Amino acid sequence: MRLGVFMLAVATAAPLAAQTRVEEISIAELDARLAAGKATSQGLTRAYLARIAAMDRKGPALHAVIALNPDALAAARASDARRRAGHPLGPLDGIPVLIKDNIETADPIATTAGSLALKDNVTRRDAPVVARLRAGGAVILGKTNLSEWANIRSNHSMSGWSAVGGLVRNPYALDRTACGSSSGSGAAVAASFAAAAVGTETDGSVVCPSAMNGLVGLKPTLGLVSRTHVVPISHSQDTPGPMARGVADVAILLDGMVGFDPADPASRNIQYVAAHSYAADLKRASLRGVRIAVLHPDMPEAMEPAYAAALAVLKAQGAVLVDVDMPKLDGLGEAETQVLHTELKADLDAYLATTPATVKTRTLADVIAFNQANATAEMPFFGQETFLEAAKTNGLADPEYLGALAKSRRLAGKQGIDAMLAQANATLIVAPTYGLPWLSDTVSGDGGEGPSASQLPAVSGYPHLTVPMGLVKGLPVGLSFIATAMGDQTVLDAGYVYEQASHARVAPRYLPAADVVPGVAHDHE
Repeated sequence: MRLGVFMLAVATAAPLAAQTRVEEISIAELDARLAAGKATSQGLTRAYLARIAAMDRKGPALHAVIALNPDALAAARASDARRRAGHPLGPLDGIPVLIKDNIETADPIATTAGSLALKDNVTRRDAPVVARLRAGGAVILGKTNLSEWANIRSNHSMSGWSAVGGLVRNPYALDRTACGSSSGSGAAVAASFAAAAVGTETDGSVVCPSAMNGLVGLKPTLGLVSRTHVVPISHSQDTPGPMARGVADVAILLDGMVGFDPADPASRNIQYVAAHSYAADLKRASLRGVRIAVLHPDMPEAMEPAYAAALAVLKAQGAVLVDVDMPKLDGLGEAETQVLHTELKADLDAYLATTPATVKTRTLADVIAFNQANATAEMPFFGQETFLEAAKTNGLADPEYLGALAKSRRLAGKQGIDAMLAQANATLIVAPTYGLPWLSDTVSGDGGEGPSASQLPAVSGYPHLTVPMGLVKGLPVGLSFIATAMGDQTVLDAGYVYEQASHARVAPRYLPAADVVPGVAHDHE
């Protein structure tokens, strides 16, 4: 933790914070308070800083925030001045948000991806996604902890741990995983450390921490949101995504993130709709007559009533549910792994070459050597075998890589999601997002059992939304909505209708351990 920056920002949490309630408050309500003069951006910012001071390293000690922005209050003051002059920039103006610490910001703090190898990576660059949020008036409150290197260093890793930030703890049960790699974004928003946060996903890293921290999270269509100046894993699968406590908030944040980036090749494949607002279109959302393909994967028995209840809600809202089976997609996992390993080496080498001279690790090989030389700090729980495998790959022109890329896209898209939608004549697929949050285990790494809905939309580049499905044994579970490319509004609409009808989300209680007493699959607030 960069404690100097952290404590400087926390020290600004003045008495005004005690008068400003931010816990479980939506972006729309915060915006309404600002517009009515009932709150100021400075007051909101101080209130969030006060919660972080009380709960991130003290109290439940969530370790969700890796660094705070010393310029946050200055941005809040500028927002308040715009409000007083009658020139607010939109629904995000003055709203504090957090950014995952593999996304660059122009603030005087490093972008570390959780690794000590990047502790001096102060680029003073805004990633385009951050620049867009800032242009809309959002207050960049700070950076969130994450699974180190976005969980790509080892296949025996412990999600939510980084050498810079420590282990993120789940606000619902402190002994359980917050999942990864956007673990800090998930835990921070669940704990109301900010109104919303930006995460990133390669395969599951937005939707898993969202599902396991009782949040809504969207992995957008690949290319809809810029990836420039984001520490990379895979240009075929990486994307930032919005995370919040409600669908409307996710849509508002997405509105502020979307935009063409000539530096991002994936962006050139997207046809951007001028003046389209995902948030505004939610007002017309309906499931009447909408055909939904329903998957029934193996899941823990305790989850079955929650999933059945969620399907009943969809049906009650007029959806036509059609059961489908997951197609056989032999070789998908191996092909995806080949793609990720190959692109990791090429993309990370390219990124590191753009970092400041203060960063001494200029290639993946340098990072591997750094980890070996600093093993006590960097590898106390797990190694770097994935890095070592990636280092052996032969570049983006390798025929084996090109074949794996074509195969993985075909299996996940045409023969996977597209085939299931065609079978059901549907526009959406629903499934449980993941199983229950597992125990954080420094010895064995990630465990758990149950379904995972992330792979097909991640590999195909299609949109994937998770919405809270309630609590099972006191732990959050999520419901996934998946559509074909550019179906982001489709999944948001369906998720919004479900959310408004189910009221399934329950706020966290920061219990030391999960409530394992059998009971109702989900509780209404």
